[in-house]
Amino acid sequence: RSFWIYLAGMALVGAGYADFPLIAFHFGQRAVAPEAAVPVLYAIAMGVDALAALVFGRLFDRRGLSVLVVAVLLSALFAPLVFLGGLAAALVGMALWGVGTGAQESIMRAAVAEMVPPDRRGAAYGIFNTGYGIFWFLGSVVMGLLYDVSIPLLVVFSMVAQLAAIPLLLWVKREALTHA
Repeated sequence: RSFWIYLAGMALVGAGYADFPLIAFHFGQRAVAPEAAVPVLYAIAMGVDALAALVFGRLFDRRGLSVLVVAVLLSALFAPLVFLGGLAAALVGMALWGVGTGAQESIMRAAVAEMVPPDRRGAAYGIFNTGYGIFWFLGSVVMGLLYDVSIPLLVVFSMVAQLAAIPLLLWVKREALTHA
């Protein structure tokens, strides 16, 4: 049961997590950054991603799912900065986007191993990645459509989807503590 609730929470994170192509498109459309700066912003995000993956991975080994809650809180803040601000806000937003990416790459799937017996992990990872990928795709479609309607609505969708995952993650954490 914890696995399915965790998958639902992470599916919400995926649904609210904007792909970089949409972000780069926005930077170009709204002249947030000079064209030559867009790859630099991405490189900064990837540098933060690498550091965040190391930090969050280490913290996850010590603190468990609480670390993922913090990462989701931080990464949910990228959307208003990236889509509503100027270059300085976009820089901070891309750093937070990198934090979210690093956490997703390092600890999101590691939590699955703690919820599923070893003889079912292969199937669990397959189900998890499929569900997460489907919801990331669906969220990307929604954000792409919202981009043409209202960028502030896109930001609200992104933040609400990600933040809605937090109660589910806290529930899974509480369940893990109860059954420990």
